[in-house]
Amino acid sequence: MNIDVSKLTIPEVRRLIESRQASAREICAATLERIATENPRNNSLITVMNDRALSRADEIDKLAASKAGGTSLPALAGVPLAVKDVINIQGTRNTCGSSILENFISPYTATAVERLEAAGAVVIGKANCDEFAMGSSNENSAYGAVRNPVDLDRVPGGSSGGSAAAVAAGMCVGSLGSDTGGSVRQPASFCGVVGLMPTYGRISRYGLVAYASSLDHIGPLARTVADTAALLGVMAGKDSMDSTAASAPVPDYLAELQGSVKGFRIGVPKEYFAAGLSPDVRAKVEAGIAKLNALGCETVEITMPHTQYAVGCYYIIATAEASANLARYDGVRYGFRNKQAAALPATLNAMYKQTRHDGFGAEVKRRIMLGTYVLSAGYYEAFYRKAQRVRSLIAQDFSRAFEKVDAIVTPVAPTPAFKLGEKTADPLEMYLSDIYTITGSLAGIPGISVPCGIVPANPDGSSTQLPVGMQIFARHFDEARLLRLAHQFEQSGGFSGK
Repeated sequence: MNIDVSKLTIPEVRRLIESRQASAREICAATLERIATENPRNNSLITVMNDRALSRADEIDKLAASKAGGTSLPALAGVPLAVKDVINIQGTRNTCGSSILENFISPYTATAVERLEAAGAVVIGKANCDEFAMGSSNENSAYGAVRNPVDLDRVPGGSSGGSAAAVAAGMCVGSLGSDTGGSVRQPASFCGVVGLMPTYGRISRYGLVAYASSLDHIGPLARTVADTAALLGVMAGKDSMDSTAASAPVPDYLAELQGSVKGFRIGVPKEYFAAGLSPDVRAKVEAGIAKLNALGCETVEITMPHTQYAVGCYYIIATAEASANLARYDGVRYGFRNKQAAALPATLNAMYKQTRHDGFGAEVKRRIMLGTYVLSAGYYEAFYRKAQRVRSLIAQDFSRAFEKVDAIVTPVAPTPAFKLGEKTADPLEMYLSDIYTITGSLAGIPGISVPCGIVPANPDGSSTQLPVGMQIFARHFDEARLLRLAHQFEQSGGFSGK
């Protein structure tokens, strides 16, 4: 059977296997064939796990044979998934997009991946990413930049650009990314897929390589909101291996999608629609809000007065935590060691220095230096402690807003996907790509990017059309309402609302 895997969803994979129209092995093999064609074009996967994936698919087929006429298969039986290369899988290379971990083989598997595989998922590869998840364009990987499948001359967004591009290119049904300041939502917007950052603690971070521990989230990407809800439902919940994983009850997210959104109060913060926002992006997001109104939602203008401080606050806190977390990569305990420095009768510090010089890329070095500076004696009070106070004020902005509204709708990014190399010379301009996503990360609330339209790549409207995402925030642990709103918007023709 010839299988077009490029547009499959989770229910369609299950239907094919349960009806015996295709085996899990056939779906897996077709996916690997598509990867062989597409990956050289977009570079979205660093490692392709052919043998492991086919072996897992065979296990699903044995299970399907044993259940013939009996109970149904697990929720994700035979579903091909990609996993960002900062999330560990036992016996598999975990590079974090960095030369310093080029040959590091993980000794254990992340809880999120364990739960997906227990539900029948087939992991087909590790997705490319900005080095240690530091970047907004996926141009900072030691394994080369990822290209946006919609337009190969443009970035897919970062740092989970490989995870988003793999879904958009039809190389997997869904994927896992990690979101620290927008790294799931922004690439989802740039590539035209759905990306969810759950509440901090909703998904265990055990097995996720730390960048900024108080901000890191694992989040799913998929073609539809329903698939996103299915992946979240499998991964969410308490984990004895991660003390920050919340014990809050996990609803049936798929069942919650079907409820009405009539009467929902939608907050629209005026600070997110100010100067710097592309007119095309603004028009699509406003059209999306109008569509929510047509579904029965009520729009309320709100204000988030501390939004203007979010980028500075984020880069102080995130780089401070990064400088501490990345201190472990010294050439002794993990991965790469500069052999020449190790052979010389040099001091231990000289070996550390040369190993880090060769092992880390420019963006990682920049953030380690920034973080070390803001934590240093004499500057801690002026920068780090002040940033933590601002973080509290931003969180209070959201708390006050949610006293009046059920959800908040904003753009995901100021522009659609930009060209490769367009912003690499100006780190500050690159950092501003995350200006609308960072606030939610600092507050620890859930946020989703759902496609809301396409815009011309160039002002004359004569070239490629690029996707644009609409961001929805909800209260802590209110992913059910968030997903319902996004699903109803999607079902009403959200992406085709041109």
